[in-house]
Amino acid sequence: MTQEKKEGAFARLAAGLAKTRAQMAESLSELFSTDEIDDDFFDDLEEILIESDMGPKTAMDIVDELRLKVRVHSVLKVKQARSILTDLLMERMKRHQPDYDYLDRKSVIFFTGVNGAGKTTTIGKIASLAVQQGRSVLIAGADTFRAAAGDQLERWAQRAGVRMIGGAEGADPGSVLFDAIAAAKAKNCDLLLVDTAGRLQNKKNLMNELGKLYRILDKHYSEAHLETWLVLDATTGQNGLSQAREFSDAAPIDALVITKMDGSARGGIAVALLEEMDIPVKYIGVGESIEDLQRFNPETYVRALMMNEEEENNE
Repeated sequence: MTQEKKEGAFARLAAGLAKTRAQMAESLSELFSTDEIDDDFFDDLEEILIESDMGPKTAMDIVDELRLKVRVHSVLKVKQARSILTDLLMERMKRHQPDYDYLDRKSVIFFTGVNGAGKTTTIGKIASLAVQQGRSVLIAGADTFRAAAGDQLERWAQRAGVRMIGGAEGADPGSVLFDAIAAAKAKNCDLLLVDTAGRLQNKKNLMNELGKLYRILDKHYSEAHLETWLVLDATTGQNGLSQAREFSDAAPIDALVITKMDGSARGGIAVALLEEMDIPVKYIGVGESIEDLQRFNPETYVRALMMNEEEENNE
């Protein structure tokens, strides 16, 4: 990626996290303008992190680690504590570096997540990004339970310039996947993107439905690399963490995609998800355009989240 593209991507990320940063900025500015680092300082910081939706457990762990570093390094200045906090967040986030191996081999991606999280839109954007990188892509509309899901996905397929295999509402998702596998093999496609049902009646039904799709794939396309991605809506905050737990109980989740970061003041949820689920975040959505679905870079994310007003004005 060129320097110009990197700077443009960071600008979009910073703008997308503006609501979260705005919520944190005033509180952090006030907190870090104090002179003393005392128990009240750490208690107030924990509350600020919780309000950004990092969650009580993650916020407590981060503050406890900061408290230890401040004591070990005999830090007295609050400004130094802010720098340590930023570095600490980067270190923790970098433990969960995502990979993008799916772009370098014949791959199948299953997309799951509740209806309304942005699953269909994400599939369309991933298809477009893959096509831009010279990959041949096929989309399978195996979410036949939701009315109009196929129509919406078809529009995205057309925008991306790729073919879609779908079925009528209520059709067997397994038969859709079977047809899509046959088409992917016939065309020697690099990437098969599979939209799966957002929610069935209960976890057992969801598990059974996904299990059937996995078995079809294993029987008819075992040579392909498989990943399952969970799409979460950032505006749901801590509910996204509950969804991640529920879906990971039903299926092996390899990566997360967090959408609608630009519409939320809860951008800290990415930290909570990484810390508590130990599943890498692969992409985040910070706007409506295809370019606003970005590869997740932990260091860049923390920088955009934590930069102060002076740094923002200098960008």
